[in-house]
Amino acid sequence: MPETTVPATELASQYINQVTGDLESNVKEQERINAEIAALQEQLAALQRDHTVLVNVQKALGIAKAQAEQTTEPERVEVPSPRRKKAGAASGGKAKAPASSAAPRKSTAKKSPVEGAETAKAGAAKVSTAKAGASKAGASKAAAQPTLVELIRRHLADQKEPRSAAEISTALGKAHPKRDIAAKVVRVTLEGLVAKSQAERTKQGRSVFYSAPASEPTPAPETQAQNDDADH
Repeated sequence: MPETTVPATELASQYINQVTGDLESNVKEQERINAEIAALQEQLAALQRDHTVLVNVQKALGIAKAQAEQTTEPERVEVPSPRRKKAGAASGGKAKAPASSAAPRKSTAKKSPVEGAETAKAGAAKVSTAKAGASKAGASKAAAQPTLVELIRRHLADQKEPRSAAEISTALGKAHPKRDIAAKVVRVTLEGLVAKSQAERTKQGRSVFYSAPASEPTPAPETQAQNDDADH
């Protein structure tokens, strides 16, 4: 009876170890994907802001174009049809010149269609330049702002001891008060860096701490030779 119990116990232990390892791998993969989703959401928010600015510029240009087309349309002037000559004029007698029934047109101070079109184009150009400048300024500001991944990597590189996700989130929140840095997003991002070997994770009891990687992996001799050949 004891001979049968020992192999069954070893088999159950192997199953438990395998299930535990698979469960940890599954959790790490979920955390890595969540970190990538958070980074993509930041990029999507920046693109949506740029899209709003560009739509406003397009609307402004469309209104200016419609005004220019209305201004350049030539005015229609009705010309009176020629009056028929009287019978006396046809027989050789002098005919008095008919009095013009049309009243003389008063000179107006309106601009010509060409001048109106040029004015409208100039106004549209100013609006487009102002809007484009605002769009470029907003895009350059968003591009110059570092991502959360970069902030976390810099913070880990500056620390001499491992830090928890809550400590890192608090430090980044104080250093960048204008940014909405959530502790959950920081933890997910840290797990993503660990999965990519860009950060190290250690456990002390139930607490988890993160630090910068000790050193970058050195390339193999064959890989280094291939890189040298590619450079030449």
